[in-house]
Amino acid sequence: MLNSSYEPLRIVNWQKALILWFQGKVDILAHHQSFVRSISKSFPLPSVIRLRKYVRGQETTRIRFCRENIYLRDNFMCQYCCEQFPTRDLTLDHIVPVSQGGKKDWNNITTACRTCNQKKGSRTPEQADMPLLKKAEEPRWLPALKFEVNEKTAPSDWFIYLNLDEKLA
Repeated sequence: MLNSSYEPLRIVNWQKALILWFQGKVDILAHHQSFVRSISKSFPLPSVIRLRKYVRGQETTRIRFCRENIYLRDNFMCQYCCEQFPTRDLTLDHIVPVSQGGKKDWNNITTACRTCNQKKGSRTPEQADMPLLKKAEEPRWLPALKFEVNEKTAPSDWFIYLNLDEKLA
């Protein structure tokens, strides 16, 4: 999905793209070869859509607060012992424990291995003498997005909007 200024904003699924088009909020700039069919109509699946009204970047790029995105933000690394782990060996840790008034948000949740999380217990990093690798904060982007769209995975319709066309030459 592009902003009205043709800047890439995000990837949306085909259902969301069609809903936005039916609501008159977007123009379809390119289609896939596939179609979606109802009882009486057939629609080509949108590949590139552009919003009719400009939206501010901050409103569209807020990253969802969830376990997977915290692991991505922290590079699957325990923020106490600085070792990388598979997700099955990671936990989420409240930097300021709930028992001490800590909240469940980007600034108070970090990635920890099971051993460090248990060692820290219901104490702050200072109380446990376990300094954090880096300050926990809301990310503006996630590393996975870099790899999600590239010249191998993106449909060719996207290249002109993502500046990938020069890589094909």
